[in-house]
Amino acid sequence: MQTDYVQRFLFEELDIRGRLLCLTGAWQRMLDGRDYPEDIASLLGHTTALNTLLGANQKGAGRVTLQVQGSGPVRLLVADCTAELRIRGMAHYRKEGLRKTNERNLLGDGRLSVTLEDLQSGRFYQSLVPLEGETLEQIFQHYLSQSEQLPAYLRLYADDDALCGLLLEKLPGADSRDPDGWSRVTQLAATLTLDETRRAQPYDLLTRVFPEELMRVFRLYSVEYHCPYDEAKVKDMLRGLGREELEAILAEQGEVVIRNEMCNHEYRFDARAIADLFPYH
Repeated sequence: MQTDYVQRFLFEELDIRGRLLCLTGAWQRMLDGRDYPEDIASLLGHTTALNTLLGANQKGAGRVTLQVQGSGPVRLLVADCTAELRIRGMAHYRKEGLRKTNERNLLGDGRLSVTLEDLQSGRFYQSLVPLEGETLEQIFQHYLSQSEQLPAYLRLYADDDALCGLLLEKLPGADSRDPDGWSRVTQLAATLTLDETRRAQPYDLLTRVFPEELMRVFRLYSVEYHCPYDEAKVKDMLRGLGREELEAILAEQGEVVIRNEMCNHEYRFDARAIADLFPYH
């Protein structure tokens, strides 16, 4: 069964385009070792799903980073995706206050930021909007309609094993092609469930959900979780701090510990390892 993909498609007679996403292995690797509560995993899953759908529309050496910052128990949700559809993400939250409640209470007030970065030139564009909506899906849909200036329809699902997303965008000529087309396909899209997404091939799923529509389906894009353990990069950073500062940390704590929250990696250096960083001193 094909999973960890983004499938782009177009309703040719309606001027409506879409992207379908399903992640299993890549999503499970992102969650591995983090022990997020169910509600937190779901919110991070929604964030990762939308971010990957946005990343699938980028060209060149780009990166899309999506952040939700809130005043509630969930302080930060962040996911990023390169143009090659390499993803990573994390959540910061306070354990107190995580009683059963709705998504908006978990997030509180805050803002959503989406950053588009050109990794070759270093240029980036960032948009910031307040959180508007009762669910993360509603917040994201509101952002899409405002930022893309196209009516958008979004469905997001996530559990510990899989996440999926469906994004439809109404192009400017859609109403002149078929005044009822947008209403028809969004009603059909509302029937989509997480279970059928992870248990069906993308083309079969799309033709089942939209059986009467003429559809052009593009090639499938693979998605992978990419957050490698990079000790060499951490060592370069430590050398930049200097031996004196590192030895002060060793004297106080007995070791130097570097925590990469985004990748869920921890790097530990004892006195011998720190000395090896400065062989000519």
